[in-house]
Amino acid sequence: MTATTGIPTLVPGRKGAYLPFVVGAGLVVLMAVLPLLNVSIPGILPGATYTPGSLALMSLCMVFAALALSYNLLLGTAGMLSFGHALYFGAGAYGLGIALQYLGVPMWPGVLIALVGGLVIALLTGAVAIRVSGIPFAMVTLAFAQAGSVLVRRNQQVTGGEEGLRLPVAQVPDWLVGVVNTRNLYWFALVVLVIVYLVVLWVDRSRLGHLAEATRENELRVRVLGLHPYGARLMVFVVAAGCASLAGVAYMLLQSGTQPNSVGADLTITVLVMVVLGGVGFRWGAILGGVLYTLLDQRLTVLARSEWIQQLPDVLHIPLSEPLFLLGVLFILVVMFLPGGLAGTADAWLRRRRGERTRTQLHELDDAELDASEEART
Repeated sequence: MTATTGIPTLVPGRKGAYLPFVVGAGLVVLMAVLPLLNVSIPGILPGATYTPGSLALMSLCMVFAALALSYNLLLGTAGMLSFGHALYFGAGAYGLGIALQYLGVPMWPGVLIALVGGLVIALLTGAVAIRVSGIPFAMVTLAFAQAGSVLVRRNQQVTGGEEGLRLPVAQVPDWLVGVVNTRNLYWFALVVLVIVYLVVLWVDRSRLGHLAEATRENELRVRVLGLHPYGARLMVFVVAAGCASLAGVAYMLLQSGTQPNSVGADLTITVLVMVVLGGVGFRWGAILGGVLYTLLDQRLTVLARSEWIQQLPDVLHIPLSEPLFLLGVLFILVVMFLPGGLAGTADAWLRRRRGERTRTQLHELDDAELDASEEART
């Protein structure tokens, strides 16, 4: 099968084969030194890049980029449309808070407990959900997410109920607590994003990822070849959930707490919008979609409260004062005019310019090759 993961396959002697990795490493270095620079981006960041407000916003962008990456592993690689992915994000956030508050462990053992808890929940729920596919799979994951949301909201003594769970700062190292340490939290979020990216990259390039992709394209053919798609899909599901739990841990530390909406289906739909906006199946597209959506969500809220918006006529004031309306319009425009998302559109344009096949053509070629091989065997 041809690997179509959005980054060119490393072929010895191919010109520019290592360029994506060089660019990626350069971006990571740039992001790492950004808190030490005095860079202002009016309209996007609330202040210079070294200020706590800008660092907090960029950290939140990286957390949701990591969450979008984990969801892209489900949808883009394995073709599993889940409405319950936020359950594992919330498991990481609430798991860390509960471990610190009720078990009294230090932060790093608490992080490990939260991750193990998220993986166990994913293994149990995934083993049930993956027995079906398509819309039934989406409905089963939605049911698990709703059940998790009810448990969080009803257990006032453990999870804080509707008020949420605060981070027990006494168990957290001093260098990760307070506004003065926002820079350290920023670097922690960057490390989480890099870890999630490397895990997703490893899965996509591994035999597991190739089997998951083949199952996404045609599960029956995979079974005919004597392979076991159930195990591959379950493994991808659990790995994606583990990455989401790690993002939830970072969210808990960054926000110094969490709310019940971090478990519900609404967050999963938001992450789905991020992935579609960036481009399903593209790792860098998922990152771009997560960052762009978070920036728009935060900055449009500020824009909606601005004085000049309030002075507009009602026919303009009412829609422009609703950030969700603007985000919805943006999503509709992307789906209509950029069906492959930002990354998919850019990839198709670059491939056509270089005279290469687009992803759609590669998928059609893969299907033709499989048909030919099956005919040859028969």
